[in-house]
Formats: sequence, C-alpha cells, structure tokens
Amino acid sequence: MKQSEITGLTTEELQEQLVELQQNLTKMRMTHKISPLENPMVLRSTRKDIARVHTELTKRRTEASVKA
Repeated sequence: MKQSEITGLTTEELQEQLVELQQNLTKMRMTHKISPLENPMVLRSTRKDIARVHTELTKRRTEASVKA
C-alpha cells in the first residue's frame, strides 16, 4: 500500500484498514510458526503498512487538535 493511497482514504476507512492489517498480520504470524510462508517478506511489508496507517492517523489527530 502506497502513501498516496493511504492519504486518499477517510479516517474511518484508515481505522478499518488498520484493524484488518493487524488481524492479517496475526494470522500470517501464526501460519508462519506452523509451516513457513512461501514469501516471508510479506510479514515485513504488512508491518510497514501498519506503520504507515498509524503515522497518517497520528498526523490527522495532531492537525485536528491544532485547528481546535
């Protein structure tokens, strides 16, 4: 997921995306413990996507608090 895609989403969509990514990461980790994933780099990219979404949500919260 690219940063430009993330900035185009609404705050509600970002929160839903964050929950979905976290659940997906948990499932992939469990699967990887049992039998190795075909491409373990997916774990890293998912973690980075989660970080990007967190960063955008934090940015929006700080902008909202500055405006208020």
